[in-house]
Amino acid sequence: MENDNTVLLNPPLFALDKDAPLHYAGEICGFRVHNGPGGSGAAQFEAVVLDRSTGEGLVRSKEPLDCESQREHSFTIQAYDCGEGPDGTNSKKSHKATVHVRVNDVNEFSPVFVERRYEASVPEGRLFDRIVRVEALDADCSPQYSQICFYDIITPNVPFAIDNDGNIKNTEPLDSKKQRVHSFWVTAFDCGKNRAQADAQVVVTVKPSCKPGWIGWSKRVEYTPGSGSIPLFPSLHLETCEETVWNIQATVELQTGHIGKGCDRDSYSDRSVRRLCGAVRGEVDLLPPPSPAANWTAALPTLPSSDSSLVFSFNGSTHVAVVPDSIASTVAGDHFTLQLWMRRGGANTQPPANQARGTRKEEETIICSTVKNDDSYSHYSLSVHGCRLSLFYWPDVSAARPVKFLWKLEQVCDSEWHHLSLSVQFPSVTLYVDGVTFDPALIHDNGAIPNPVPRQRLVIGACWGKFVGGYRGLLSGVTVRPGSVEPHSVVECLYACREGLDFGDLETLGSGMKVHVNPSQSVLVLEGDDIESFNRAVQQVTYRNSLRFATPGVRPLKLTTSLRCFSEESCLSLRQLEGYLVVLQPDAPQISLSGVGPHLARPAPEFEGARGVPLFPELRIVCSLSHAVNTAAQGMEGGALMSDAVAHTLDGCEVQPLGEELNPEKEELLVDMESLKEKGLDIINTTAYIAITGAESISVYEDVLRSIRYRLAKGSARFERRFRLSCSEMNGRYTSNELTLEVNFLHSLDSLYHPSHLLASQQQFLHPSHHTGELSGHTLPNPHRNSVVPGAATVIIMVCVGFLVVMVILGVFRIRSIHRRGEGARGGGKEGSNQWDDSALTIIVNPMESYENRMGMAADTEGEGDDEDDVVESPDDTGDDQRIIIKKEGRDSAPRRY
Repeated sequence: MENDNTVLLNPPLFALDKDAPLHYAGEICGFRVHNGPGGSGAAQFEAVVLDRSTGEGLVRSKEPLDCESQREHSFTIQAYDCGEGPDGTNSKKSHKATVHVRVNDVNEFSPVFVERRYEASVPEGRLFDRIVRVEALDADCSPQYSQICFYDIITPNVPFAIDNDGNIKNTEPLDSKKQRVHSFWVTAFDCGKNRAQADAQVVVTVKPSCKPGWIGWSKRVEYTPGSGSIPLFPSLHLETCEETVWNIQATVELQTGHIGKGCDRDSYSDRSVRRLCGAVRGEVDLLPPPSPAANWTAALPTLPSSDSSLVFSFNGSTHVAVVPDSIASTVAGDHFTLQLWMRRGGANTQPPANQARGTRKEEETIICSTVKNDDSYSHYSLSVHGCRLSLFYWPDVSAARPVKFLWKLEQVCDSEWHHLSLSVQFPSVTLYVDGVTFDPALIHDNGAIPNPVPRQRLVIGACWGKFVGGYRGLLSGVTVRPGSVEPHSVVECLYACREGLDFGDLETLGSGMKVHVNPSQSVLVLEGDDIESFNRAVQQVTYRNSLRFATPGVRPLKLTTSLRCFSEESCLSLRQLEGYLVVLQPDAPQISLSGVGPHLARPAPEFEGARGVPLFPELRIVCSLSHAVNTAAQGMEGGALMSDAVAHTLDGCEVQPLGEELNPEKEELLVDMESLKEKGLDIINTTAYIAITGAESISVYEDVLRSIRYRLAKGSARFERRFRLSCSEMNGRYTSNELTLEVNFLHSLDSLYHPSHLLASQQQFLHPSHHTGELSGHTLPNPHRNSVVPGAATVIIMVCVGFLVVMVILGVFRIRSIHRRGEGARGGGKEGSNQWDDSALTIIVNPMESYENRMGMAADTEGEGDDEDDVVESPDDTGDDQRIIIKKEGRDSAPRRY
């Protein structure tokens, strides 16, 4: 054992001598120790004899052994006997035996750390297998006591752990913003459970992570219609990790090709959009919706469209529209503007069966027109061939030579929607594609070609007599306007998207910054050389949609970045970011019609006048939304103010007679056509309905509807007629309430009962508003003066008049029968006495009593329970001016009014 001098031999030390039983010769007198391989045995160890007779011995060290100094010792030992006598003469020696001594260790030392302080630094946001390794040593010599069995972190509540080898790792991602430096203490234990004399300190510094790229990118952006312009990247900034760059370019792309014709535009008809853009009037729609008046498009197949336009499909062979000559003659001349929406392919794009593979495709003709001038014919056609657009123009097919204008355009063959505007003022031709001007790439003489048929003809989708060179694709909004060319501002407005990318405030741009937006506002490019200025510019990129009722849905969004560094090899490369913009469902507007009806009563002669009677003189139209517009965006371009204007624009109203259609021989609805033409509105006036269309403000529609009058022919008055009024906006997307009006015709007694006349009192009854004091207690429930009488009043008047007629007839027959009975009782009389003398007959009737009984409005009066015979009053009761008095002075004499 360490720190001891006794050597425990195994096996024990014994030496034997065969000279027994001699007294000296058979005994062992001693042991001699000789140096071993190490040469230290003789100096450190000794052997002594414990029993001479048995030869037992003991090996011991001269001083306590230290395992740490030398753990193992090796030497030889030799025994000798006592010889022949006490003096040890003739002693004999044994052979040498080797002794190996291993010093057993005692745990007398504690672990000691190699370093008193350990430091490390790591980036944030990650988990590491090893941040730093601590190490402790033990001075003991044995593996049991010299090895460190385990380490321990003695500082509580730290996000770190240590294993038995001293490796320290973090147990959770570190955040430099929460704690920049972590400091804690660790200790060590050897396998004898001795703790380190002094603990070690560990300091871990958390570095902010730096990864080149955009920070603050939001994949989803929501847009509420009517909120004006909103920033797309309010917290986005570029991190270059201290890399020096000298040029930065970012491209923001908004994909709207799946919405309508490439983006969100006005949901009005093409004609209404032209009016809103201030286009010159007089355009002719060559592909109108099929109707009895425009039947040349009835055979063309149509496709659904998210906007209000009608999309026609052409297959290149059978789908052809031949415009009538009456329409074609209105667009003659060498000065005209042709406009259309075109999408090459898109439908029915398979090649014809008779076209061989590898052969060159022929030209596809969009429009082909031969028009008659004064004494000659001119011809033009618009065609596509590959990625080329061509206008073939022949000013005079009998004299002049044809000219061909060519444009090479990628827009012709990319299978996307594009707006084409071709202004011809021969020999000058101007082409606008999506609002951008393009000059002809080639102008040349087409050479000798066969003359077209010398007669007027206008064809859409093909050309010439056999309809060769058919167009394959989609067309919409094909219009021609003769006369001067369209201004560029109007063309831009017609194509302009109501949604797109924009830049918030150009004044905030730093030095060296550039901003570029394409015409459709779907791509915005930023370029600069300063990181801080570039980050501020990116945060100013906005999305705007000026439509109050924007098309809801998803718009994909992309951000592509390219950097240029001084060292091109080590320059940063940033991946493309992808997200999407979600336009939420807009709130539906509430279009309210009020101020009309439900009844309109007028004397029949007023309806038979030259101007008739206005049906809706006090009409009010109100358009409101369910929530307030965001006022914070009103000051921004394209914001809530523009949205409000769109929200208060109607595009159609309809007046429809209920029940039977109008009889054109007896009744009609009158509209001021000059006013409609001046306001640019269209009208369809039939016996079944009147439809007024065109995008205009509410006030304009109110004026037009208030001027609609209803007129009857003489003697055509009925008892009642009902009409229904409704309005809409956004091409019928939102409709108003249906307003029903019942028109009552107030007939005079002259027209219903010819042997009588009306008194002035009856006129007062028919117009109670003129004598409200005289009819106190009998006024009708009428909220508007001179405009509305309940329909029940008409029925009551009819009943009263009928009752009067019946009573007069009954009275006449009753008096005649009494007179005849008297004549028979006297047995005869004078020859002329058989005639009835009715000169003194007076019949007095109060129709108001019948009216009150019918309406349930009369108070308790005398004679309430009398018989019907009491209606015939005595001639003395004539003081009430509310009664109708008819006096017949002779049988054949005409009645007189009192």
